[in-house]
Amino acid sequence: MSIWFRTPDLDTLNDSNKDTINERLGIRFTKVDEGSISATMPVDARTHQPFGILHGGASVVLAETLGSVSANFCLNPETHYAVGLDINANHLRSVSNGLVTGTARPVHLGRSTHVWSIELQDEQGRPTCISRLTMALLERPQQWNPT
Repeated sequence: MSIWFRTPDLDTLNDSNKDTINERLGIRFTKVDEGSISATMPVDARTHQPFGILHGGASVVLAETLGSVSANFCLNPETHYAVGLDINANHLRSVSNGLVTGTARPVHLGRSTHVWSIELQDEQGRPTCISRLTMALLERPQQWNPT
């Protein structure tokens, strides 16, 4: 059984990266199934820290991107939206080049919060980072007038 309110489309997801941190870091959505979304990110000069390995903050950007996108596809976009409330990450293995792949899966899909587990791996399938993201689910205002 699918968790999605509306099924994510890879082309639409990747088009949404334009002019964002995701585009600058080379994040590409690669897979959607009934219960998860995956994306890759290159490990290169854009994502290195000064010691020539993947920056932990770049791993967290990938994790938060995956969890946030996932949470928002579980909601009716006409009535609700999700925003990040808390994120943590455990960096397990360094990576100096290639790609890392992250996969977001729900831990809890509640009425006011979601909790997502995001696992990153290197090209050999070894875990590099495990992150947990809590999303707050908010109601959209009936009439939005920013002035």
